[in-house]
Amino acid sequence: MDLAVILFDKDGFKFSCLKKNHYSLTFIMENNKIVLSKIIDFNLIKLIYDLNPDVYEKVNIETLNNDEIILTLLMKHFFQDLGLPQRYSFIHMKKLYEEGKIKFIAQSIKSRKPEGMPEESELMALKNMLAVCDIITPHKVYFSFNIIFEDEMNVPLFSEKIVGMILHKIFKRVKQFIENVHL
Repeated sequence: MDLAVILFDKDGFKFSCLKKNHYSLTFIMENNKIVLSKIIDFNLIKLIYDLNPDVYEKVNIETLNNDEIILTLLMKHFFQDLGLPQRYSFIHMKKLYEEGKIKFIAQSIKSRKPEGMPEESELMALKNMLAVCDIITPHKVYFSFNIIFEDEMNVPLFSEKIVGMILHKIFKRVKQFIENVHL
């Protein structure tokens, strides 16, 4: 049995490796001035990228319908000096509603490379991502992400903690933004 290895745990944000290419990310968001479930949609994804231009080079969200998008994003080339390729994501994402939960399910589109990606960039091959937003109260939501990369995706061990630090920075910015919104 594999045991989870906590890669980053700070400010209520926890990023763990459950086994090779399988990660977990959890945090809680709270704002007593707004009903959080009303802002948990694909616009929240856009907000994540808008608040983090130092992490993402390009972002495109193509809306298929109210509950489906195609998301293309190009990360900054963080590990260029180490000879690692620049990474991009090209994913199909669906939003589902259940009693007390909002879920996002995503998988990589591997059939083609999206337009505008650098020739040498490589797909961050996502086998499955499940984000569950548990509505604890109208003003408090528990977010849990279960991320599984394809077997052929190589995540160097040294980069896992760095990825945790980058994810912490991203979500800390989003969390602070949302927790300070007054509608």
